[in-house]
Amino acid sequence: MDATEALTLGRFWSAALGGEFVDLGDKSARVDHVMPGDQTIWIDPVPEPRSGKNRVHLDLRLPTADPAPLVAAGAVLLREPDDEISWWVLADPDGNEFCAFAPRPDHTPAATEVYELVVDSANPAAQAAWWAAVTGGWVETGDNDVSVAGAAGFPWDHWVFGTVPERKTAKNRVHWDVDLTGEDPGDLVASGARILREPDDHISWWIMADPEGNEFCAFKPR
Repeated sequence: MDATEALTLGRFWSAALGGEFVDLGDKSARVDHVMPGDQTIWIDPVPEPRSGKNRVHLDLRLPTADPAPLVAAGAVLLREPDDEISWWVLADPDGNEFCAFAPRPDHTPAATEVYELVVDSANPAAQAAWWAAVTGGWVETGDNDVSVAGAAGFPWDHWVFGTVPERKTAKNRVHWDVDLTGEDPGDLVASGARILREPDDHISWWIMADPEGNEFCAFKPR
């Protein structure tokens, strides 16, 4: 995640998800123990303020039908459930929107948890097909969106691509990182990704964009 105040945002998400807040000492932060394995949420400081609606957001599953603990941690409630939606829309301290859902009858989490990543798309079917192909997953089609299932290393239940009318115009404030299977991202480029920045004296990874321009980082195998 990008943030104007990364430490503040890191403390919020660690409190919201019951994770461990780590101050990395360079004005950036990390939230550990909120995803399977050793995957983490990184929050990096950026100079530019958030502008416009995020094209990538998290959906959370609550342990009770009440988002009050999230508000107490620093979130702002933007919309209550109504005749059109059955969930809460909130914003974190940096203004990033996210959605919070009540427990399902068959699943009540012990604490608030992330259960899906949602990506706004001009062509959800094409986006889902592309990401499924490069991550070894498959596409599942719903009533109003398309999802990638079975993606290697994906930590949550659903990776959803939903239709929006507007095109991407600004850098995403939320992005995901991928581990490559080879020493460079040549296969990703051949399949339609673009390299925005090569490894250099400051970073050891590639900054890339998928076919709709969503930024992501690609790392050599660990």
